[in-house]
Amino acid sequence: MSEEPRQRRFLRRAVVDDQAAEGRGARLWEQYSSQPTAQLREEIVVQYAPLVRYVIGRLALRLPPGTDHEDLLGYGTIGLIEAVDRFDPSRGVKFETYAIQRIRGAIIDQLRRLDPVTRGIRQKAAQIERAMSEISMAEGRMPEDEEVAAYLGMELEEYHRVLRESNIYLVPLEGGPRGEDEVLLIDTLVDEDSPDPMDVSIDQEMIRQLAEAIEMLPERDQLILKLYHFEELTLREIGQVLDITESRVSQLHSRAILQLRSILNRPSEFNAETAGAPR
Repeated sequence: MSEEPRQRRFLRRAVVDDQAAEGRGARLWEQYSSQPTAQLREEIVVQYAPLVRYVIGRLALRLPPGTDHEDLLGYGTIGLIEAVDRFDPSRGVKFETYAIQRIRGAIIDQLRRLDPVTRGIRQKAAQIERAMSEISMAEGRMPEDEEVAAYLGMELEEYHRVLRESNIYLVPLEGGPRGEDEVLLIDTLVDEDSPDPMDVSIDQEMIRQLAEAIEMLPERDQLILKLYHFEELTLREIGQVLDITESRVSQLHSRAILQLRSILNRPSEFNAETAGAPR
């Protein structure tokens, strides 16, 4: 028997993706929708509790002083409970998809409140995004790390540090503030059968623009986005696949997201002219 490809060995799925667990979850929601009780609500929370650890495992987190893993579990559980209370099965969106974003948002929001450093990191990330856009518009290609750092007057080491530490704050991909109950564009791409949570059709033009923007990135950055957002590997697992450190994966992922945002937020006529530009 041939050895299983290395990449496949690292593929992971959340516990709720198991067919039996998914079937039980569907039955619980059916019962809860027709007759909501405190007991059923608690059973749903317990059923989907593994999602909290799943989300934490996929975040590259720099914890504020005095914060530990158990705190993250608490923040994520609060997000899960809020997801249960706010979820509307009639909209046709998978609860797992909706809950993952609520859990992630609850964790990140709490960390932002606890750590004032994150505000400065987000501001620097926004400066990097603008610099990438301005340089690429001037040069007709995506800039190298050294060019962006020099453009901003930053040391390369500081530039890389900002990329690493800003990794969890760089969604949604389409730019702009995310609505409280909104599922990210990247999630609609993962599941083509999942309708928009706001009961409107998926913006096909945005999907086309995102696909074109991804094609403009270096091949390794494209691969990292695929492994993280579509194959659902963690940053550590991606590092093992590519034989680089988890810290380096976090840095490359941040850079890829910022590059995508800079492409999507610049004039459409410029994107059309440079879509085939060499990388």
